Amino acid sequence: MTDLSVANKAGKATFDVDAVRRDFPILDQQINGKPLVYLDNGASAQKPVAVLDAMDRYYREIHSNVHRGAHTLGDRATSAFEGAREKVRSFLNAESTREIIFTRGTTEAINLIANGLAGRLRPGDEILVSHMEHHANIVPWQMIAERTGARVLPVQVTPQGELDPDSFNSLLGDRTRILALTHVSNVLGTINPIAPLIEQARARGVITVIDGAQAVPHYKPDVRALGCDFYMFSAHKLFGPTGVGALYGKAQLLEEMPPYQGGGEMIERVSFERTTWNTLPYKFEAGTPAIAEAVGLGAAIDYLDSLDRTGLEAAENALLARANELVETVPGMEVIGTASNKVPVMSFKIAGLHPSDIGTLLDQQGIEIRTGHHCAMPLMDFYGVPGTARASFAFYNTQQEVEQLFTALQKIQRLFA
Repeated sequence: MTDLSVANKAGKATFDVDAVRRDFPILDQQINGKPLVYLDNGASAQKPVAVLDAMDRYYREIHSNVHRGAHTLGDRATSAFEGAREKVRSFLNAESTREIIFTRGTTEAINLIANGLAGRLRPGDEILVSHMEHHANIVPWQMIAERTGARVLPVQVTPQGELDPDSFNSLLGDRTRILALTHVSNVLGTINPIAPLIEQARARGVITVIDGAQAVPHYKPDVRALGCDFYMFSAHKLFGPTGVGALYGKAQLLEEMPPYQGGGEMIERVSFERTTWNTLPYKFEAGTPAIAEAVGLGAAIDYLDSLDRTGLEAAENALLARANELVETVPGMEVIGTASNKVPVMSFKIAGLHPSDIGTLLDQQGIEIRTGHHCAMPLMDFYGVPGTARASFAFYNTQQEVEQLFTALQKIQRLFA
């Protein structure tokens, strides 16, 4: 396996991909008789042993329901669950754990916020999204707009896959009430310059909602530095378990919003005359939460914090740089999204080949990518394609795997030329 250690100025290795790969047991297997090359990290990342062990230990040793059990296991489970909340708070640099709500993932978090803000909207009000949004950051706003008479307006993107500043400036106006943007595009890999956009929106009193699902696997966001009102992500893209995610919201706004679901943990007192709500963050956590999954998310954050994050980012940048170098070796290959500031995601098409055929043929060679519209149909329409093939890299991928991908693509192109 090619060594992808990244050297510091003194020439010493600061990130050892071979050592990291040993933490991910799923990578050590064969698919269709070939060594697995997993390049579908944008859809769901793999899990380190630390996460698997933490969830196993929870179920084997401390499982109980949380918060109201008058016994030792209940106390231990509550401590583990709330400890995970503190890890998320620290990861995002939120001010308080009151501002951290566990959800089922990014999609539920956006639906929670959209429904919570609906009461602020009036006919003719405007919700700005972008042309590169995941459906999860379009459809909930459309549903709320239909209920309230508001309008959803898309900020355009450039052919390179960057937000068009002229479009943004022309749309941000007196009727704008909500700005909902992705931090990083799941299709293009574009890292959007959200800090100045948030600042512009805040100056007009606009509420800002940031989809961080594709950003958090690559670096730690600072919600206080960004100044956003809401920020959300899913654990399974952060090398944690499925079925859980986290929502950051400024406490004042969360206090003003109505609950999203009713029952269980979110209540303070129930009577047939009147029900009162629990305090933050429990006001938005109805029912028994995903306790083991939250523990797994906390373990994923601990694992990432144990790595050299500067070396990790450099390693991922090196993967994307190598992939960009090899594009010209595949006749007819065109990259969709060539922004100057990207995470290691490459969406592409090859002349004469359907994306799904590319994915199937790569799978026969043990290489796993994603194909289709990637839950971003408006963006596919913008580029005039039914879908793309997408290779999304993580820090446990190697230069050799990048080269294997392009060797396979060369074979596929020759086969169909």
